[in-house]
Formats: sequence, C-alpha cells, structure tokens
Amino acid sequence: MPTSRTYGDACGIARALDVVGERWALLVVRELLLGPQRFSDLRRALPGVSSNLLTDRLRELEGHGVVRQCRLPPPAASVVYDLTEDGRELEPIVLALGGWGLRVPLPSAPAHLSVTSVLLFLRGSLRPSPQEPPATYRFELADQVWTIRTQDGRVHIEPGEPAHSHAGLRSDPATLNALLDGSTSLAAARATGATVLTGDEAALRRFLDSGRRRES
Repeated sequence: MPTSRTYGDACGIARALDVVGERWALLVVRELLLGPQRFSDLRRALPGVSSNLLTDRLRELEGHGVVRQCRLPPPAASVVYDLTEDGRELEPIVLALGGWGLRVPLPSAPAHLSVTSVLLFLRGSLRPSPQEPPATYRFELADQVWTIRTQDGRVHIEPGEPAHSHAGLRSDPATLNALLDGSTSLAAARATGATVLTGDEAALRRFLDSGRRRES
C-alpha cells in the first residue's frame, strides 16, 4: 500500500523527504535520470525491490508530481515512466548524494550495480577534450543499448540505438565500472571476453581514458 507518512515538520528538508524519503524512491529517480524506463526495466535495475513495493513507490511519486507515465509511439506502444520537470530538478541532489556516498564502504558481496549507475559515473567522470570533433558511441550493457555522444568536452547519454556510431563497446556494468575507476585495464577486460570493442578503437580508448587525463 502507498504510504502517507509524514514527518509533520515545516522545514523544507523534511517536506522534501515526505515526497522522496521513502525506501527506493530516490533510486527510482536515479534510474530515470537518463531517460524513460518501462516497469520491467526498473525491476531489473532494482532487483531488491518487490513488484508491489515498486508499484507503490511509482504511484506515490506520480501523486507528488515527480514521475509521470507516458506511452511510447508505435511500434513500441508501451507504457514507460519518466521524470517530470520537478522530478528532473532532483538530479543534482541525487548526484551529490552519489558523490558523498563514495566514501561509504561497499556493501557485502554480491552487490548489485545498475547500468544507469555506471553510466552516470561515466558521464560525471569523463571529460573528452573540447578540441576533439563530436563523436557518437554505441554502448551495450546487460542487453541494453545506449547512445553516448561527446561534443564540446561534454558527454550526453540517452537510451536506444544511435543512427550511426564511430565505435562501440559491449560489456557489463561491473566491468565498465572497473575500467572507469582504474581497477582493471581494457586489455585485461578484452582478454577475458568481458568487453568487446568495435569501430574506431583508438577514439574509444581516448574517450575512456579522458577521466585519467583530467586527473593527471
């Protein structure tokens, strides 16, 4: 059942937590930061939440104007959940929480890592050179395809197949995360078959290395 609990506190922080402070609520918001998702996509990204509880959280977030339902045009014609304008304003808050949370010890293994989590980390940590021409990459992670574009030193990510791509990467969230944080190398990931590169590999390597270049 959806909850109607409240802190009964007039402070803006408490009032915000009345809306997004329930368990799983902000993780639902996190999963929608890069674009609309179907209910089944959200269930796969949040394996620890039951279908009933996820339904309740979505209903609550809809009721508070944070999330809305949309129907994709044919041929998909499926119902997806997307953030409203108010919901999208939570993005810097969620990302700031993520940055703060990096100092917290990891949970005991096995710990789940969603595709969206890794792509948000990628978007925040990689900074391709503004002098490089725009490029488009096709990333396939856990059977989901994403379009990643770089332009003017910024990274843009959206779900779905690109119309064309300069290079592609197929991997899993944990391996991509290890590549980004430097705990494994691209050569090692390719040697085990955990990562496959296609297209302009040199451009893709420069892109994946752009976070380390910025730090050096």
